[in-house]
Amino acid sequence: MLKELFRIPGTDIAIYTYGVMLVVGTLAAIWLARGLARRKGLDPELFVNAGLIALFSGVIGARLSHVIENWDFYTRPGVGFFGLLWEAVNIRSGGLTYYGGFLLAFPVLIVYGIRKKVPVRVGMDIIAPALMIGLAFGRIGCFFNGCCSGERLDGVPAVEFPYYSDAYLEQVTDGKIIPPPALLQEDLRGNMHLITPMEAAKDPKLAQIAADQHALGVHPTQIYSSFTGFLLAALLLAYMPFSKKPGRVFALMLMIEPVTRFLLESLRVEPAVLGNMSVSMLLAIPQFALGVLLWWWFGRSTASVAKHGREPT
Repeated sequence: MLKELFRIPGTDIAIYTYGVMLVVGTLAAIWLARGLARRKGLDPELFVNAGLIALFSGVIGARLSHVIENWDFYTRPGVGFFGLLWEAVNIRSGGLTYYGGFLLAFPVLIVYGIRKKVPVRVGMDIIAPALMIGLAFGRIGCFFNGCCSGERLDGVPAVEFPYYSDAYLEQVTDGKIIPPPALLQEDLRGNMHLITPMEAAKDPKLAQIAADQHALGVHPTQIYSSFTGFLLAALLLAYMPFSKKPGRVFALMLMIEPVTRFLLESLRVEPAVLGNMSVSMLLAIPQFALGVLLWWWFGRSTASVAKHGREPT
């Protein structure tokens, strides 16, 4: 876990690893989309703009989805309205849900593609592997940030996140970890809460106690998800030359990604909303169904993908 990559010398401004990985993922996705656009005879710069639009709209949708999915946390008492509002908008702490970002960014990009007269289905095929690349890098950021961790696990490949990580806080809340009394502080309402690492750092003894604390071993689901993202991107790129129907690369992504996400969600610590299923698990079902529908619909066309990306009418 490495939340802060470094601090700008002479200032208190921190550069967060999570944010850096989001930027790296976006740049990698744009680079890939530009290369694929050239092969299709499309303007690569349109996909640079598309990448930036996707980043902006995707982050908004992903954060909104995360806040809704963890509504109890963002409405808990004792923090105050403005404190909760800051936690809700502070993406530096992590907490971006893939499906929320996808559900907002996808229609926005469709509108952008239509306005710029980009063949929509060809553009969707280009975006599909680029999206998986961006997701893979984003999950690496999640790992360094300590968010989106998995269920308890002993032995390899379990990881133990440090004090005040999401995993540590969740295990304290669940009673799996009893923190040292020295790290507990009473607020104005008489409730006990953990002091932050910054507060502990003011006292060398507290800093050492905090440093000795760590969460119990958990599944590194962020790494699982990152590996899956890179693997799906490679699969989509390998299939692309053989796809004769525009849009089917995107449809394939819609069918495979939710299956892997559903399986990975079973290992993650996410609040259940229906039975044992989280919001992401529920959203994976209609996404898979949409992928099957689009695969069938795009396959009905008698025209094939043209060399220069022209889409059948």
